[in-house]
Amino acid sequence: MAVYTEVSDEALAAFLSQYDIGTMVAFRGIAEGVENSNYALRTSGGDFILTLYEKRVEVADLPWFLGLMEHLASQGLTCPVPVKAKDGEALRTLCGRAAAITTFLPGVWPRRVRVEHCAPLGQALASLHLAGAGFAATRVNALGPHGWAPLLARAAPDADLVAPGLGDELREALNAILTSWPTDLPRGHIHADLFPDNVFFLDGKVSGLIDFFFAATDLFAYDVAVCLNAWCFEPDFAFNITKGQALLGAYDAIRPLSVAERHALPVLCQGAALRFALTRLYDWINTPAGALVTRKDPMDYVRRLRFHLQARSEHAYGL
Repeated sequence: MAVYTEVSDEALAAFLSQYDIGTMVAFRGIAEGVENSNYALRTSGGDFILTLYEKRVEVADLPWFLGLMEHLASQGLTCPVPVKAKDGEALRTLCGRAAAITTFLPGVWPRRVRVEHCAPLGQALASLHLAGAGFAATRVNALGPHGWAPLLARAAPDADLVAPGLGDELREALNAILTSWPTDLPRGHIHADLFPDNVFFLDGKVSGLIDFFFAATDLFAYDVAVCLNAWCFEPDFAFNITKGQALLGAYDAIRPLSVAERHALPVLCQGAALRFALTRLYDWINTPAGALVTRKDPMDYVRRLRFHLQARSEHAYGL
């Protein structure tokens, strides 16, 4: 989450008049994240999140994202539900941006991931994958393997300003990953960005999953690999195999991983690490000056990538 587009009190009041959720009581920007402009909104009718869609989110994809969230919620997954305006539509325009209001979820995301977070996360991820089965519409993963080379090409000219030799290192890794990338594993709707700040906990349990605006139809095990990257490394970038075991064991208990998915984990983790290294590199270089946004260091994921390139099998992750 972040704030790129400022919303005035007058613009917000006019926007809220299109809904039956009351009048504005409190309104503040949320600086965490890098993709969209997000605001915590309290009205006389309750608490909500207002999102203005920016950057890599295609407006044409928004009905799919919002529809998936509605479907997942109807299947019992706790996630934000789009709030429809008086005309029955959830997607509107505010300050020149596509915008939507969603329900607010209680809980807090873990600032420091502990082992006890990883099993509930694995359970929630598997439940998400199963809950999406009845949603017929599909969406290509724009930040899947076919999108990595163009992204690297845009960021590569300045990559060595972040770290010497980084451009060549990323090009070499990309070529190796694409050569080994699996295409015939089980697939369905995935979150694709289930970082700790997108998972809320309350009383030791997952109380909600948020930020579905990178969701896509892709390999389930790739989503698992994203979570292994995001949840199972320590601050010194050592992989915590106990966290990996907890995450994978809990996931496998709900949606068993196939033999092929298990064998593919190293290259899937390589791809996930590369994807986030590339998008963070691009954002590090291109974030506008003065934006209320927390930039994220691409080297955090380059270091993870180096670990995965040395992994010889799924045993490196606790299986």
